[in-house]
Amino acid sequence: MEKHAELFHSLEGNNIYFKSLSVKDVQEIHNYASDQEVSQFIGWNLMSTLEETRRYIEVMLKREAEGTHLYSSVVEKHTDAVIGTAMIFNFDNKANNAEVGYVLNKHHWGKGYGRELVALMSNFAFSSLQLHKLHAILVDANIGSARILEKNQYELEGRLKDHYFIENTYYDALLFGKILTSESSFC
Repeated sequence: MEKHAELFHSLEGNNIYFKSLSVKDVQEIHNYASDQEVSQFIGWNLMSTLEETRRYIEVMLKREAEGTHLYSSVVEKHTDAVIGTAMIFNFDNKANNAEVGYVLNKHHWGKGYGRELVALMSNFAFSSLQLHKLHAILVDANIGSARILEKNQYELEGRLKDHYFIENTYYDALLFGKILTSESSFC
């Protein structure tokens, strides 16, 4: 997995590139990890302090070192600022699939970065990891994330009613998936 991690950390698109997750970037990561609007639907707890964010980065680095997750910081090319985190995890070696996740600083929403980072991860999962399928599970209220997946030809495969309970409200979980083949379109 170490070789794959190095490749994952070096992915590059037109507007963004990936780099290794680092505690050195704690402030930039904290900028979105501590934002209620950003963290509401991503599965991370809201980070209140830089120390909390630093500890969570260390947890992610430990998971990657153990080979259970791949994480990269997403960097905007023209500013070299860390604007998000991309991840591939929940690997199922028998079924040859995994889950994708991502989070972006809200100041970078709607600029095509989400679409580009999912395309980079999908291409990497097919060409380097040789996975058969990727999937993502998200809160149905996370409309922006659903659009990103749809623009990358992920299909809505299912809905789990009242699966999440967030701030005293039930939300459905949406399951998106994409079979990765040589005919797949990677935006």
